[in-house]
Order: sequence, then structure tokens, then C-alpha cells
Amino acid sequence: MPLAFSNSGQDPAGFARPRSYRPVARIELDALFDDSAISLGWAAQRMDAQSMILDGEGVFITAYGGRKTEYCSCNFYIWADTSERAERAKQLLLEKVGEARILDPMFSIDWHFLTSKGELESANIEELANDVLHDAAYPELHGGVGAFIRRYLDVPETVLVLQGPPGTGKTRLIRAILGEISRRNEGKAQALYTGDKKALETDQIFVEFITGWHNVFVVEDADHLLKPRAEGNEDLHPFLTIADGIVRSQDRKIIFFTNLPNVGDLDDALVRPGRCFARLMVRELSRDEAVALLHTLCAGDQSRIQTAEKALGAASKRFYSLAEIYRAIEQEA
Repeated sequence: MPLAFSNSGQDPAGFARPRSYRPVARIELDALFDDSAISLGWAAQRMDAQSMILDGEGVFITAYGGRKTEYCSCNFYIWADTSERAERAKQLLLEKVGEARILDPMFSIDWHFLTSKGELESANIEELANDVLHDAAYPELHGGVGAFIRRYLDVPETVLVLQGPPGTGKTRLIRAILGEISRRNEGKAQALYTGDKKALETDQIFVEFITGWHNVFVVEDADHLLKPRAEGNEDLHPFLTIADGIVRSQDRKIIFFTNLPNVGDLDDALVRPGRCFARLMVRELSRDEAVALLHTLCAGDQSRIQTAEKALGAASKRFYSLAEIYRAIEQEA
């Protein structure tokens, strides 16, 4: 957004490096922006429904926001001529959020995609790091989900490969990893995400990961990347470079996931020790495993368990995805 105008006549470029403030609150975005624009005593310019400029003596603020079903998230960038004035502006904005502010850890997804003009674009999405994962949902993880995530984040290996059918909990596991990063990082975590094959054919997205502040690079529908280079896979090389090559990712993580459980041999260079932490096959649960998870989700309530079991039984299957199990719980409710 151009910052060429200022009602106070001051040039934001002459101020100190901007401070950022990213509140998340259970409040309507329009209500927060309108209140801030009207009652803080600064000149205000609403650019559109999701952005605003605030301009006052010695301070210049740009604001961007997004809305979810239950909350809104905002990015305030504060330029000021003194650190005291910047802190005062932050406190005034904080007062507008008030008790509606959400203090739970958050993570942000920078979703990258290629436009019809061949230009790399991105959209930022703020998410609450409040996912609860149960060990019974991932019986293949010996020692439990939490221990697996902690080991991954504690070791120098960069790569994690998740394979399995749709609905088996790959996305939930990735969200839990981002949540743990957020809890370790003062409530913040950033993931660069794409499922666009063409976006991965540009160098720009890799340069952004290496030079930016993202904690994790998440690649969806990655089956075309996981095949050996000997079979003609030319798309893997940039990932090998940033995972543990000449240009390293500096302790950041790279997660590939695919809904194709039958992707065969992976490139030896990708899964070699020192680069790959694990190749995890996330599977559906057997009937007994599904019932064990129902007991956990229903907290031992036999009535709820029986109702959910009947919902599962109607499917007449030997194996069940997590999506089917959670749907049975929702039907029970």
C-alpha cells in the first residue's frame, strides 16, 4: 500500500523502523476499525473493509485485518518519532481491543500461489493454536503425539514427510506442530504454505523462505516432489538445497504431505539421515482403535460412546478415518 500522504505533513519514511502489533480478538473487524478511527483523535483513512491508515502527531499507523467465524486478526504497523510515542500508540490500540483480546498462542499461514499472469502472490491467514490431538488417534506414533512433535522440533533434521489417505489427520498433526512452535516462540509462528505446483517452479518462493521469518515450509499435494530424481523429478533439487545444502534453512522445518499413500520409493537424498527426521505413514484406524479413540473423545461417557459406535457401525467398515470418527461424535452431539 503506498504511504505517500499524511494529513500531519510528516513523512513516515523519516520515522524509526516500524513496530508491529498483531492482536487477535473476539470482536467484529469493522467495529474495531471504526472505533479506532473515530475515538483515538488521529486522522483516519479507511482504504477498504480490511485496511486503514491512522495519522497523528509524530505517529503514523497502517492497519490490516482479516475475519474468521469466531474472531478477527489485525496487523498494526506503527511508525513514530520516539519509542515512547510508539508505545503509547500501541497501548491506545490495545485498549480498543480490551477484554475481547485472545491471548492463546497463534500461528500464521502465508498461502502462496501463482496468478494467471504468472506472478507469485500470497494471502496471510491467522489461526488459533488450540488443536487438541489424542495419542489414540495416531497409534503409529510410539510414545505419543506430543513426544513425536517435541523430538522433531528439537533435532537438527529439517524434513518431515507425511503420507496417507484423506481424513487421517495429517493436517491436524501439522497444525499441532505449528502450535508447539508458537508456544515456544512467545505465542507466534509463521508457516509458508503452498499446494501450487507452478509456484514451486519459481525461485522466488525459496528465496522468501530462506531470507524471511517463516518457521516452517509446508507443501501440500507433494507427491510429484517425493519421487526419485532418477525417475525424472527435477522439482526436488531446491528443497535439497534449503534442507541441508549450500544454503541451509537455519533450523527451520520443511513438511511435505500427500494424500497418496502409495507413493513408492523416495529420493535417497531427501530421506537420508541428517536431513529427514521421519517418513510417517498416517493410516486409518481399525475398529478396535476407533472405539478406543471414541472412549477418549467421549471422556468415558458410555451413553455417548454407544451412540457414536452405532454411527460408526452404520458404515459397516473394517477401518475408519479420523474424519469419520469425529463425524460420528458430531452426530452423537
